Amino acid sequence: MVKLVLIRHGQSIANKEDVYTGWSDSPLTRKGISQARHAGKLLFHEKINFSDVHTSVLVRAIKTANIVLDEIGQSYLPIHKTWRLNERHYGALRGLNKKRTREIYGEEQVALWRRSFYTVPPLLEKIDHDRRYDCFPDVVVPRGESLKMAYDRIVPYWTDGIAPKLLNGENQLVVAHGSTLRAMIKFIEHISDQGIDGVEVANGTPIIYELDHRLKIVEKKIL
Repeated sequence: MVKLVLIRHGQSIANKEDVYTGWSDSPLTRKGISQARHAGKLLFHEKINFSDVHTSVLVRAIKTANIVLDEIGQSYLPIHKTWRLNERHYGALRGLNKKRTREIYGEEQVALWRRSFYTVPPLLEKIDHDRRYDCFPDVVVPRGESLKMAYDRIVPYWTDGIAPKLLNGENQLVVAHGSTLRAMIKFIEHISDQGIDGVEVANGTPIIYELDHRLKIVEKKIL
């Protein structure tokens, strides 16, 4: 058996202020740092020895990963940072308060933007420049994404970067974001396009999967 652990980053300032962030950086709050430490302490008692850590190129996830690794005494592990694990890009909603968007656009429309698998939020007029992505084709940086679009960039990373290591018997830790972890969970658990609407991933809460030699789920535990 092999283990896969998923952790959403600790609370960010954007989480606290209830605004959309997506690919923008938002620092961890004090609560977020505490959540990351608590996640690490919980994971420490599971006594899982990891081979690799995977995270996004966004600071809130990277810092959470570093805190967790420190708490479990495995800071020496290689950390693989990839844009493919970035949060879903919320396009022109970025920086807006979620309550305010419901007042402007209505509860039903905002619910579709946030929870539907296929609905795309309003797009940015142009792509932001960020040197983190300079080495990639322009098509990598979106102007906005549905959860389906985020799913489509995550699955190849699972297939090429995570699954082969699991199949080799190497435990893997993924520290990422709410929407992109939902997308990964959808793939792992074979959740329907409609069913993913009800899946939530809490900040700083480890999800542990025990997988068999074909990466079928034997057990799932939420700490």
